[in-house]
Amino acid sequence: MKELAGIAEQIAAKLIARKETIAIAESSTGGLISAALLSVPGASAYFLGGAVVYTRDARRLLMDIPDEAMKGIRSASEPYAKLLASQVRQRFSTDWGLSETGATGPTGNRYGDAAGHSCMAVAGPAQAVFTLETGSADRAANMDAFASTALKLLLKNLG
Repeated sequence: MKELAGIAEQIAAKLIARKETIAIAESSTGGLISAALLSVPGASAYFLGGAVVYTRDARRLLMDIPDEAMKGIRSASEPYAKLLASQVRQRFSTDWGLSETGATGPTGNRYGDAAGHSCMAVAGPAQAVFTLETGSADRAANMDAFASTALKLLLKNLG
């Protein structure tokens, strides 16, 4: 968590200086991204909310993304990560949205992605999407790697 908190401090400084806000939609990181951002004192100035969107029901209930909107899109993919980032940004009316979706392990997911596969996206004044393949089946290590990579992607796009 120390590495995550260090990245989050840099993000917080930029968001606070700009008076910008963020919301998070994460899946396989289980709340680590939000926890890192909330570990910074003064987080209420920029963090408006987040959701762990781990299931189809969570996607429908928390993100208001109906099954029809998922036609041709599957979880743990770049298009889905983009949709989540955009939707969480819209639902919370924030400047930025950050999402993560993947397969932590120890096995892959039902879509054929191996353990260690994660897609993350940034929606806001800058847009970005990234896929990470750790090649590891270590669930906890993958969760940490996914959260770290997502936060670094956000930091890079904050400029």
